[in-house]
Amino acid sequence: MGTTRSNGSLYTNIVNRVATVEFGHPASNSFVAELLERLTATLGELSVNDEVSVIVLKSEGDRAFCAGASFDELVEVSNLSEGKIFFGGFAHLINAMRSCKKLIVGRVQGKAVGGGVGIISACDYVFAAEAAAIRLSELTIGIAPMVIAPAVQRKIGIAGLSELSLSPNEWKNAYWAQEKGLFSKVFNKLEELDKELEIFTEKLAKYNPEALQEWKKVLWEGTGHWDTLLTNRAEITGRLAISEETKNALSKFKK
Repeated sequence: MGTTRSNGSLYTNIVNRVATVEFGHPASNSFVAELLERLTATLGELSVNDEVSVIVLKSEGDRAFCAGASFDELVEVSNLSEGKIFFGGFAHLINAMRSCKKLIVGRVQGKAVGGGVGIISACDYVFAAEAAAIRLSELTIGIAPMVIAPAVQRKIGIAGLSELSLSPNEWKNAYWAQEKGLFSKVFNKLEELDKELEIFTEKLAKYNPEALQEWKKVLWEGTGHWDTLLTNRAEITGRLAISEETKNALSKFKK
């Protein structure tokens, strides 16, 4: 059973140089601003922890992996400054994942939407269940996946990003995501996924830590400008979020 805390939950456990970071929120593991900040800070701490070689990033429960940004907080955005701060949360998180010195392995047990897809894309390796369908739904509410686009495009290319983002009502299944390069491995049973994930990370954590760090730098070459790029994209998305069209679209989703 997942957390009932409105500000979400975040737990870290370190065993044999593998740090498992688990986030959760009662609204399908979506991210409120506070939870984004906490996860970003945690990754920064683990990045400089000499007792850690590999990070496993997972979410609570056995259903949705992540529903993206908090809908309740999104509808409360009323001006450009608030919008930039709101979408800047995912910009900071993705940059923290990118610049983290430790390899990040994602465990995706279920569906991911919007920012959740961005988080998956910023992982260095991803184990997913067959239930892990993905969707970029931003256009349906009047915005676009501006902040996460560089991370998603880096994994699945511009053609894949176009297909995913321009069909915002369509779920792409786990095997589509694997074929495009977003998921590294897909399993039909969570038990099998977790067993293979444990074997994989235990082996990875035994390799030379310096070699792992230097190799991650190579894997992320050409992304040094993302600190500025994603912040600028957050501002653009913030402007879209306060537009009349977006406010009208959001009002239709309110309960």
